[in-house]
Amino acid sequence: MGKLFIVMGKSASGKDAVYRNLLQDKSLDLKKIVLYTTRPMRQKEEDGKQYFFVDEDFYQEKERAGKVIEKRDYHTQLGLWRYFTADDGQIDLAAGNYLMIGTVDAYVSMKEYFGAENVVPLLIDTDDGIRLGRALKRELRQEVPRYDEMCRRYLADTADYSPERLAAAGIETLFDNNDTIESCIKEVTACIHFSIRTG
Repeated sequence: MGKLFIVMGKSASGKDAVYRNLLQDKSLDLKKIVLYTTRPMRQKEEDGKQYFFVDEDFYQEKERAGKVIEKRDYHTQLGLWRYFTADDGQIDLAAGNYLMIGTVDAYVSMKEYFGAENVVPLLIDTDDGIRLGRALKRELRQEVPRYDEMCRRYLADTADYSPERLAAAGIETLFDNNDTIESCIKEVTACIHFSIRTG
């Protein structure tokens, strides 16, 4: 039986960079899971690559069919944005190991759906000051920067990744991304190799 590894972390923690590097590591042989979202596509994003970009009707259809494994709703300055994982045939743990980006709630839902022994959390931890600087740089690159939404995400992360919520979810190991992304990736890679070897 394969494992499902979930990379998570606060906004601008570096989780996307860690995720990309893990997927490119041939020694890990991790299969990609593409999540769905109803939020607008950002510059340089492609449908089916970062996410499947869908509308509210698509989400409601999957929900009625019982095909939504986990979901997160965000009430943003631009309206309701949903992110969700669908039971669409992408995940078959008998066929190998998988990697996805998620949240604490997503991790809890995936554990319930696939079994705690088959789901491994990879929480990227970064100093809040470093994150804020990264988030601002990223927003400045957008054609229409949304500083209000950047601040909302930043503040929401404080509650979403509180020590109490991490403890309740059973997430104990954090991977430090304050110095270099390379050292963080090295630690996460070692953890994945160990989890695959020990089953």
